[in-house]
Amino acid sequence: MSIPSHSLMNAATKKTLSPSAALKFRRLIYDHYEREGRRFPWRQTRDHYRILVSEIMLQQTQTNRVVEKYTEFIAAFPDISALAGAPLRAILSVWQGLGYNRRALCLKELAETVAARYEGRIPGTVEELKKLPGLGPATAASVAAFAFNRPVVFLETNIRTVFIHHFFPGKGKVSDTDILPLAEAALDRENPRRWYNALMDYGAMLKKTGANPGRRSAHYTRQSPFEGSDRQIRGRILRLLTGHSSLTGNEMREKLDDDPRRVRHILDKLAQEGLVREEKKRYRIS
Repeated sequence: MSIPSHSLMNAATKKTLSPSAALKFRRLIYDHYEREGRRFPWRQTRDHYRILVSEIMLQQTQTNRVVEKYTEFIAAFPDISALAGAPLRAILSVWQGLGYNRRALCLKELAETVAARYEGRIPGTVEELKKLPGLGPATAASVAAFAFNRPVVFLETNIRTVFIHHFFPGKGKVSDTDILPLAEAALDRENPRRWYNALMDYGAMLKKTGANPGRRSAHYTRQSPFEGSDRQIRGRILRLLTGHSSLTGNEMREKLDDDPRRVRHILDKLAQEGLVREEKKRYRIS
């Protein structure tokens, strides 16, 4: 099934979608999903904790990298209680390879909060979820949609890609404020979980079949190269510390073979974030 592009463009100029246009758009997305929908382990469960873990992992990380680590992480920490009680060092050890290790610390802090304040049950509303460590508005909404099937509206890179492709052809710097009314009108309120899975798969397809429409978003930023970056050194430092009970600054600098001032700066930043601590001139995982 296809929809003439002019019908979608005309709908976009009205800042929203009519019920009939929204229905046609959903059919287009669902038709692709029925044929080409992807299978992921977090789509095969309704366990709130497991879905939340996947949403944190999928922040800034591609699905193919997440699949293996997700399975390993769930095996090591199968529920909120296991994660809340695990030492950060053990969590970071499993997390290695996903990058953005601050997320692992936030997950542990989140698990501790849920265990202490919610008797181990993850809250189901966006407002409650936003209060948990590491969950901004978009991630809180995605957890509400995927874990609890709540009819909430949120945007992420694949979703933006779909709406920009269909409703803003040729337009640059498309703002989320332009997309949100369309996303609100198009939302399948009876099954938002399925709708968002379908949208994301359609967006992933678009990125592979031509110029990525998401780059025309006003919020698009190109990630800086990883090789030689501070992000790479951060990961190497944490990998070293998960393999040793502690290391001095000199020991670490020798193993890293990098500018001592740069290493010290990154260590200080990791300490500020709560990932490492310094005791008697030795560094260890917090």
